[in-house]
Amino acid sequence: MRVLLSIKPEFAFKIFDGIKKFEFRKVIFKKPEIKTVIVYASSPVKRVIGEFEIDDIITSSPKDLWETTKLQSGITEDFFYEYFANREIAHAIKIKETKKYNQPLCIKEDFNVFPPQSYVYL
Repeated sequence: MRVLLSIKPEFAFKIFDGIKKFEFRKVIFKKPEIKTVIVYASSPVKRVIGEFEIDDIITSSPKDLWETTKLQSGITEDFFYEYFANREIAHAIKIKETKKYNQPLCIKEDFNVFPPQSYVYL
């Protein structure tokens, strides 16, 4: 099963450039059988640009999660702690393999969904 995630373009492109090995989430999807993430690069790109396989999902306190992921986070420590401000639990999706599409896809025409705030099951 697959899930489509909305990701800011700055971070989406870092995933496919191999700089960002973790995608951070305040809320994680509930279905354990999700193996693939389809990446929707949000505004201003507004296109599905690729996908990646999930290696693992790490759930812990923000402090512990930062210590585990910081070297391959693709983001600054300040941004990380700002994103998880006032959260006791934080999630990181560890990226296994990426596949960037040769041609970006349209979320409505190619997937028949609207851009999600966080994620949508496919």
